[in-house]
Amino acid sequence: MNANQDLGRRGEAAAVRYVTGELGWTVLDRNWRCPEGELDLVAHDGVRHVVCEVKTRRNLDYGTPLEAITVDKAARLRRLAGRWANAHGVNSAEIRIDVIGLVGCGPFDLDHAKGVC
Repeated sequence: MNANQDLGRRGEAAAVRYVTGELGWTVLDRNWRCPEGELDLVAHDGVRHVVCEVKTRRNLDYGTPLEAITVDKAARLRRLAGRWANAHGVNSAEIRIDVIGLVGCGPFDLDHAKGVC
């Protein structure tokens, strides 16, 4: 595993701690895969299903983690959320897509954007 992969894994673990510990959500899937790609985190917030894209950066040299969500990436997340919903018998129209951005090497500064796409 290279340094970027390690940082990403630690960022995802911090995101899970945040959604379960601070928000009280239930994590349903981590790194869910289908032939079209992967969802970092799928959770339930007590009301609805939430797909969380987790973006981790060491610093802001290349912009914020949330800036990494391009129009193409947002469309891909919507497609993957639909695939997850299909596979789990969930109405895809009821899934919210959030982005959790983390900056640092731990502890992280965390930014949670809800309903980004």
